[in-house]
Amino acid sequence: MRKLKNKLIILVLVSIVACQPKKDNGSRVSKLPYYNDASFTPHWNLSDKELSEFHKVSAFSLINQEGEKITDKTFENKVYVVDFFFTTCPGICPKMTTNMKLVQQAFAKDSEVLLLSHSVTPSIDSVSVLNHYANVNEVISGKWHLATGDKKQIYNLGRQSYFIEEDLGYEQSLDDFLHTENFVLVDKNKHLRGIYNGLNKTAVKQLIADIKTLKAEVN
Repeated sequence: MRKLKNKLIILVLVSIVACQPKKDNGSRVSKLPYYNDASFTPHWNLSDKELSEFHKVSAFSLINQEGEKITDKTFENKVYVVDFFFTTCPGICPKMTTNMKLVQQAFAKDSEVLLLSHSVTPSIDSVSVLNHYANVNEVISGKWHLATGDKKQIYNLGRQSYFIEEDLGYEQSLDDFLHTENFVLVDKNKHLRGIYNGLNKTAVKQLIADIKTLKAEVN
């Protein structure tokens, strides 16, 4: 499943490079595309009317590692990066956390950029567990939110709002474990603007460059 997604990301990047001019800040393009489904087919130069009807992240209400309620309002008028993990993951999650720390470091003093990591095992990842994980991994409170809460809500966000894993051709349930290495970039209007392999440092560097492009974008 991850190999298929990685191939998709490569195709998307090739398409973007071919269609848009480069930026001096290291980004591939002067303006990022929009995405509205699990295929991550890029959409360019949408009109105001099209954007008003375009896919957005749905409303949510979760709890972070400080025991604070966080909602979609917490991220209003913010550029933010999303991923899904669990604290007991022995495989890809530690590397994803390490790479997310690179994004945190790049924008540590930028209040317009936030990070949001959802636990896919919220019954295990309590507030205290997330708080310990945050301390061990030097997570900056208020900058990087580690979220727990209702499992159904978290899984629906991953699959229906962020399209964090590809469509497998059948309806998935809570029994189908949500596990992916992808990071998703969301703009200030809750539109999806990029997907990146969170295990790949080159992809994460591109994410950092694309965040800078997104912040400079004039809608």
